[in-house]
Amino acid sequence: MAAVLTDNLPFSMFITSSNGTIHYSNEYLVQNLPIKELNSKHIHEVFSNWQELRGGKIIYASCQGTNCIFMKEKLPHSEDFVFVGTFSSELTSLVEELEQARRVNRELDAIIENSYDGIYITDRNGVTVKTNSAIERITGIPKEYYLGKNVNDLMKRGILQNSVTHRVLEKRRVVSLVQENYLGRETLLTGNPVLNEEGDIEGVVTNIRDLSELNELQSALHKANELNNTYKKEIERLKGKGARPKGVIIRSDSMKTIYDTAARVANVDATVLILGETGTGKEVLARFIYENSERSRKGDFIKINCGAIPPDLLESELFGYVGGAFTGANSKGKPGMFELANEGVLFLDEVGELPLHLQVKLLRVIQEREVQRIGGMKPIRLDVRLIAATNRNLKEMVSKGTFREDLYYRLNVVPISIPPLSERKDDILPLVNYYFDVMNTKYQKQKKVSSALNDFFYQYNWPGNVRELANLIERMVLVTEEDLLMVAHLPTEYRESKEAAFQVNGLMTLKEAAEMAEERVLQLAVTKYSNTYQIAEALDSSQPTIVRKLKKYNLKLKDA
Repeated sequence: MAAVLTDNLPFSMFITSSNGTIHYSNEYLVQNLPIKELNSKHIHEVFSNWQELRGGKIIYASCQGTNCIFMKEKLPHSEDFVFVGTFSSELTSLVEELEQARRVNRELDAIIENSYDGIYITDRNGVTVKTNSAIERITGIPKEYYLGKNVNDLMKRGILQNSVTHRVLEKRRVVSLVQENYLGRETLLTGNPVLNEEGDIEGVVTNIRDLSELNELQSALHKANELNNTYKKEIERLKGKGARPKGVIIRSDSMKTIYDTAARVANVDATVLILGETGTGKEVLARFIYENSERSRKGDFIKINCGAIPPDLLESELFGYVGGAFTGANSKGKPGMFELANEGVLFLDEVGELPLHLQVKLLRVIQEREVQRIGGMKPIRLDVRLIAATNRNLKEMVSKGTFREDLYYRLNVVPISIPPLSERKDDILPLVNYYFDVMNTKYQKQKKVSSALNDFFYQYNWPGNVRELANLIERMVLVTEEDLLMVAHLPTEYRESKEAAFQVNGLMTLKEAAEMAEERVLQLAVTKYSNTYQIAEALDSSQPTIVRKLKKYNLKLKDA
């Protein structure tokens, strides 16, 4: 009766004794196996591949190319075992897919574990699911300690100051911040959201970079470069490839691409049009092209700012004049910028400011490769490489009729657009380090930057770009007496911008909030009281403390 029932089942089944000898198999199994006589045979005589998984509960078996999976159970009140399973042509591919998934997981684990930066992965609730060994080097805490712990608990214990995970979950985008870790090391944390197919955040992957090590390496590299600078310049000159100009920090991919492009076009005579906001370094790029060209051996780099010279004088500055050409002209005449740049490079800065009548003359010089002085009769043949730059939208000016279309296309042969500093964050902190080195050397100072100030530099939008950054650092180095520069030492307009950013983004730390509140109170006090003794009494503090705080925030009494 049992045999009749099991033969009609749509799955395979067989029963073995405790030593593995088959003494019953149902019809479904027999029909689907190449071997038809199973009874009295040992399982290893039937199945060439016999793999026991999960403690022998699941069996993966093969019989002459036919694959099957069985579940093994002991029969009650018996020493026999029953095996129930099925056949599938997809079993082989499923096993291969499983092995491929395991291989990918092993590779990902190896990549994460061998990363030099710390990697910290949390789920959507902020619970740590994975870290790597680099986090131990950066924080001094074993990686196992983080597993299973919520970032809230890590912040309560002082291991984390701020949570990048929380900010990523709030903003649903990549978030970066600079802070000191548990060991006092300066670190850059970048959190990236992991989204599912519905666009919901499943987790957050945070990359932790030890900036203190990078700063030390950069300092050591800077000293080494100084020692070898003379030899390096000579070698590069002999190779025909000049070093990148001093003051240019190139860490972002966009700037690397720009300077690689500039190096490729340095020794051709095609006109280059450099586009970018004020302060992004257009002139520096133009000089780089000149210094890396053969023209630097034969001619000069001549610069003229088309927006800084009155239009009635600009023509004579560009093209020169002969003696007596106009009232007040030098009797011997004067060469123009084009003549001075012969065999070299003429850099037309702010070319978008050229009046229309001069645009016509400039176009003729480019086409004919010759210039005629004002009042002159004979054209002068020239060999000049032209590089132009502007912060204006020349294409839009063409459509409005304020810039000649034919001149635009003559200038726009090799356009290079420099992105604003706010779009190349990777360059900001290296630039900060560079300019502090320059200013400390220039003014014989030893100023250092706090982590909070570095975070401000990294987060600030920099509407004035690199020029604004350099000017701000020079200003702080000169006017601040303390060697450790903090957010409180920023000029008022920058502190106000930082406060506004905090209000919008929620980025303020307790220490920064206390300093900001303290500064506000003292600002009100110096407008109300005439001396530090009165302020000390009003604020329930000591006079020496008030003097020190006023000095810290660069505040002065109204009658001082």
